[in-house]
Amino acid sequence: MDAFSLVPPDWSQNAIHGLKFCCPRCHEAASKAQRVWINRRAPVLCEDYRRKWQEFYHCECQQAWWAWNSDRPPSELTKPTE
Repeated sequence: MDAFSLVPPDWSQNAIHGLKFCCPRCHEAASKAQRVWINRRAPVLCEDYRRKWQEFYHCECQQAWWAWNSDRPPSELTKPTE
């Protein structure tokens, strides 16, 4: 599975919105997902003219969910700005 494929995977068809950027069923983080697909073909234009897109995740609990890339929390791997 290619996360950047132009064709949506079958499992993404029944995805539900993960409002807290985690699986709505079991609350696991996106990093625990078994599969990922980013819908880069249909970006949404925000008020400040930035684009955002949907990221789809297929969780270990078999729940498919999606969230906006702009809602993703900051990475723990980046250094905090001072």
